Amino acid sequence: METGAVTGAGGKVTMAAAVASVAGLVDELARIVRGPMAASDNECCDTTGRDGTDCDSRADGPYRNAHGNGASDNARSHSAGCHGVGRSGAPISGDPLGELAESCLAGLEVLARVEAATAAAKVRLVAAYAEASAQIEGPAANAYEASAREKSLVAEVACVLTVGEGAASVLMGEAHALTSSLPAALAELQAGAISWQHARILADETAGLEPARVQELEAHFFDPDAPHAARGAAPGELVPSRFRRKVRAWRERQYPDSLEVRRALSVAERRMEYRPEADGMGRITLILPGENACAIWNKVTSIARGLQSPDDSRTLSQRRADVSANLLLGCVGLDLEKLPAPKADILMTVPAFSVFGVTDEPGEVDGFGPVPASVARRIVAEGAGSFYRVLVDPRDGAPLEIGRTNYRLPESLKRWLRMRDGKCTFPGCSNHTPDNENDHLTAWQHGGATGVSNLAQLCPKHHRLKHQSAWTPTPASKNEPPGWTSPTGRHYPAEQPDWVPPRLPLALLAGSSTMPPSLDGGTPDVGGGTSGDVSPLEDALIAYLAA
Repeated sequence: METGAVTGAGGKVTMAAAVASVAGLVDELARIVRGPMAASDNECCDTTGRDGTDCDSRADGPYRNAHGNGASDNARSHSAGCHGVGRSGAPISGDPLGELAESCLAGLEVLARVEAATAAAKVRLVAAYAEASAQIEGPAANAYEASAREKSLVAEVACVLTVGEGAASVLMGEAHALTSSLPAALAELQAGAISWQHARILADETAGLEPARVQELEAHFFDPDAPHAARGAAPGELVPSRFRRKVRAWRERQYPDSLEVRRALSVAERRMEYRPEADGMGRITLILPGENACAIWNKVTSIARGLQSPDDSRTLSQRRADVSANLLLGCVGLDLEKLPAPKADILMTVPAFSVFGVTDEPGEVDGFGPVPASVARRIVAEGAGSFYRVLVDPRDGAPLEIGRTNYRLPESLKRWLRMRDGKCTFPGCSNHTPDNENDHLTAWQHGGATGVSNLAQLCPKHHRLKHQSAWTPTPASKNEPPGWTSPTGRHYPAEQPDWVPPRLPLALLAGSSTMPPSLDGGTPDVGGGTSGDVSPLEDALIAYLAA
């Protein structure tokens, strides 16, 4: 992007026009919602915004839609109340329900244009902020500094918009592409002639193309005077999936070499994604080259079909999921017929009474979230290669602090931090605890102690960002991770765990204990007393597990 292209005087006018476009469309939507009886004919047909500009202006783009004013202008002519007729041409002035129906449809049409214009304004603001920040800081001294600045910039936008850094990074890339290489598409977006999804498709499908080729592709779809201009429906009249097919087909016919480039870029971005789901479920996604993904699918399907039998009530989809999980967990043979308990290092908090089966409170698996009590008991009793005891405060359910003064963290303190923080503490980051690093909020060499209130988990990326930029953590506490202050002075509070006090069994509250005996044959003291390093409650838990 050329310096000053967005942040100069012309850039300010452009941003003002984008905001005015949104305001004009909102005025038009308000007139429709008020209904045909609340507006005079002059007001209804007036398309002038509150700032005196034409609501349907095409901003400063070089092209007009290839089909004149496009579908969005046709929508205005059908708006309820402007002419007293519906889409069919029949008068609706005497039909209140007909008027309401037409107002709803017309309102939806204008609202879609409002959303598009809002997206255009967001794009211009993001691009202007990125350029202004670059001019304020000046040229980077080296690649290391440039990388740190980019990470800080993305983090700031992500926090302001309350989105993930991945989404913010994608938005900034799309904003740069639209403001620097796709002015016609941005103008159509600002006018509401195409949706945000259409604009994103253009930014994505033109990635890797030379600037001249990007201009040719854009002109093909938006300039009616271009050689061999697109025919048929205008871009905004196509659903996004069909528009992508059309853009991709034209691009690959005109520039087949770009397919090789895009393939190489996509292969470099292969990855596995994990996301916890509701109801104790989780989602694993593999993004792989197409031929590899197809081969995996065919192999899993073949194994799943081979396991089919009259005694197996599972569907094919269920068998595919079971086979995939077992193969990834290293099970072979007959073990493919059932889901095994995890054998990995698991940090799980579960109320002791729930482990005994006295209550059914869910457990909490680090990096995932709540699991049913039955699953927690099975993991404890059958599967976990490492099960760490975590004492919780019966008053509020928070883990009990373990004090240390060494620089190096003992394993017990590391596990405690995993329970307190639950993830990387940087705003919006969801990186799970096994991959994170334990960081001193105030450096050891600057007087920081190795205590819970001066420690936090950071993923490697945000650990580097903390040392590369002015992002600063705020103090932590025994049960609360730190918040963060950005280089611009904005504060983002910590995402605190919602600890809940464990429920006591009714029999215990009534004075009669039904707890299993402890190792010494007695009944554990649940009043909070301790003897040595192991509490009576833990003693009973150990006896239960040993049995």
